[in-house]
Amino acid sequence: MSLKTEREAPQVVVHLPTALRALFPEAPPRVQVRAATLAEVMHVLDQRWPGMRDRLCDSRPALRRHINAFVDGERVDLTRRLQEGDEVILLTAISGG
Repeated sequence: MSLKTEREAPQVVVHLPTALRALFPEAPPRVQVRAATLAEVMHVLDQRWPGMRDRLCDSRPALRRHINAFVDGERVDLTRRLQEGDEVILLTAISGG
């Protein structure tokens, strides 16, 4: 994303999961970014905290199986377009036996 494009993109709030913040201790629980899609959110997060995108996305690219993303209560994928003020919630899946 170019600097000009980033300035024009909507500002959204991203909620980062605790498990991810344990790997990136300098990352806050909530961060504001400018991004038009969830894929752009991943790019911006990776610019701020190198390696974060690899923890959230695989090589297809798609969200990893154990990562869920929600916007307005709806589960979304990387192609989701974002609007000014959207809240993106990233969660790690919980499994057990």
